[in-house]
Amino acid sequence: MTLKIALSGPPAERLRFAVSPLAELTAMLHVLAEPAHHPRLAGWAADVWAGLRPELAERLREAEFLWRSSRADFLVPARPRPALAEELDEVDRIDDETYVTAALITTCGNNRVHFGAPSPLADATARERALDLAQARGARQEAFAERLLADPAAVRARVRHTLEQCAEAFFDAAWAGVAPQLTADLRRKNDLLRHQGIAAALASVSGSVTPSPDGGGIVVDKLQDNATTAAGVVFIPSVFGHPHLVAIHARGWPPVVQYPVAEPDPPEPVPLETVTLRLAALAHPVRLRLLRTLARGPHTTGELARAWELSPPEVSRHLTVLRRAGLLTGRREGRYVRYSVKLAELRTLGSDLLAAVLR
Repeated sequence: MTLKIALSGPPAERLRFAVSPLAELTAMLHVLAEPAHHPRLAGWAADVWAGLRPELAERLREAEFLWRSSRADFLVPARPRPALAEELDEVDRIDDETYVTAALITTCGNNRVHFGAPSPLADATARERALDLAQARGARQEAFAERLLADPAAVRARVRHTLEQCAEAFFDAAWAGVAPQLTADLRRKNDLLRHQGIAAALASVSGSVTPSPDGGGIVVDKLQDNATTAAGVVFIPSVFGHPHLVAIHARGWPPVVQYPVAEPDPPEPVPLETVTLRLAALAHPVRLRLLRTLARGPHTTGELARAWELSPPEVSRHLTVLRRAGLLTGRREGRYVRYSVKLAELRTLGSDLLAAVLR
């Protein structure tokens, strides 16, 4: 499943890299809402929750649908500014229709939910549909949607005030720590773009972002099948967003991709295709038996066949599948090949799967 973005602008303007305080704050809020997605930041999240005033903690819970499962479009700016206050001012300039629609999409589910004309703000039937969708998600979602549709201005002001309180409570201190890292990544990306071109810059962002086959756009590996056309794409680095790759493509706005900054000396990323291949290899009960046997020490094909009362050709076929998945290694000793489990690959399969799913 992919998001395809056809680029119509001049080559020099098709990719833009920029740092956004608001996007990084949104990433932090997601960590607070879903700490299980970010085990390395679990300690940070626990410390922040422990230090929050009860009123602010409740405010974060009442509006968490704006950043928990997916991000409201206006919280990942298409026109980043240097300061959080400037970006919040830009959000204030968005009309109620655009703001409410973006907020309802995340409150009622995800970007597969659409609110077109007539608007829930003006049409009773559309309003009831929005409330029904929110109710299906939970009581908090229904209450938030009711307040949003009844008084958009009040909810917007409350959300902004909540974000400003977050800045004082934890964001300003965290931002001071990550801003140099984001700026350094920005410099590297712009150098790649200037000296090696779009393909090299995209490759440095993520293996899940590639030039389209026709060279006229980019393809993002996401849990969606969608396409859009734009003059260019804004790429925003994130420290707190790891391992997520967030793609925003609100109609009428430039598409935005928030990508995780690479860790120092990171492990080579495991492609989703490799994870899928390994899971398929482990799904067969006979291969799982063979693997468990091999985990106790090297065995030849004949030894495995005798241990499990299988024919050598049958064992050989299963071992071939496991080797193609990168889970076995073979070492020839005279006439025999002794097979061993690649424990490192087997041990990391769980985290590889998690990273692939969360991307």
